[in-house]
Amino acid sequence: MSNKPSFIAYAVRQRPNAEKANWTAIGVAWPHKTGGGFNIELEATPLDGRIVLMPPKDDDDSDERG
Repeated sequence: MSNKPSFIAYAVRQRPNAEKANWTAIGVAWPHKTGGGFNIELEATPLDGRIVLMPPKDDDDSDERG
């Protein structure tokens, strides 16, 4: 298993009167070694329970997407 995660987990919240949603990185995910799912490590839990998994960008130093 590679050290680089396959996905970054984000909590995404649309703020009132904001043009873009606020994307906050809250964890990472890797394929399970049996190939039947994913191992997910979260550092936080979103208030609304919504988590979005996205592949990492090559220069994934930013927490904001969109």
